[in-house]
Amino acid sequence: MLLGGASKVLAQDAQFSQFYANPLYLNPAFAGATECGRVNLQYRNQWPGLSNAYATYSLSYDQNLSGINSGFGVLVMSDQQGDGALSSTSASGFYVYKLKVSNPITINFGVKASYYQEHLNWDKLIFADQINSATGEVSTATSETPPSSFDISVVDFSVGSIMSYYDMFIIGLAVDHVTQPALSFYDNPDSKLDMKITAHGSVNINLSKGMLGDHRQGDIMLQPSILYMQQGKFHQLNAGLYVEKYPLVLGAYYRHNFQNPDAAIVLVGISINNFRLGYSYDITMSNVGGKSGGAHEISLAWDFCIYKDGKRRTIRAIKSPSF
Repeated sequence: MLLGGASKVLAQDAQFSQFYANPLYLNPAFAGATECGRVNLQYRNQWPGLSNAYATYSLSYDQNLSGINSGFGVLVMSDQQGDGALSSTSASGFYVYKLKVSNPITINFGVKASYYQEHLNWDKLIFADQINSATGEVSTATSETPPSSFDISVVDFSVGSIMSYYDMFIIGLAVDHVTQPALSFYDNPDSKLDMKITAHGSVNINLSKGMLGDHRQGDIMLQPSILYMQQGKFHQLNAGLYVEKYPLVLGAYYRHNFQNPDAAIVLVGISINNFRLGYSYDITMSNVGGKSGGAHEISLAWDFCIYKDGKRRTIRAIKSPSF
């Protein structure tokens, strides 16, 4: 009813609590930010108590190209809303150029090109005139006019940049949906995918040595992080920290949507050799309440080298949090 009655409907992006576990989605400049190749998988089930309100899947691969100071990557995502009433799928390609400003400072510049598609399952929608106000029974007949097409396809572009200082800290800025593609099943030009601005930063504190950076296996690392996102009229701030001692990572975050508190997030992760597995749970603090079921999120990552050649230049990896 809300969607049908609004004169202007603006879509929002899917989001992840473990935003560093999906680095290409967070910022295009993360593509190829490791010494070798990397595969990331992520699954998020938000508000499962409300009939599968949001389920999101993500798969990415990225690789550095040391010979030309560059990196590339690909990302495929699927998002199911309202138990499949509205679904979106995207496939993206990334290119990053890495500029070594000085020995401690490296800046990555990244671009992303995406093919984005939305599908509306009209049969899963229930309108007001289908509901019997006396009995609550739902009929199949409705006077609502379906759109001429149940599919939308657009091309989308994003840009981003990251600056790292040794392995002590990183800061980044990304702008998604630069062209603000139109997303309307009824040819409404005002229904656009709003531009999203993301700013993020993290610091690596070595508690074992009492200094910034210089991470060695077995050291206790404290990693405070912050994430700010703005899309249309919506603003969101995530703030928290990770504590890492090989192979275990523990994390806690607070997410605030400015209009209201949203969730407290707890995380546990494990890193063994080149594999990382993380699980997080969102404790809902908004008016949606505990009956929503919070949000479950699982991430899996694998770092690997396709080649080992001592003559090739080694690109310094950007030391960001794992989850």
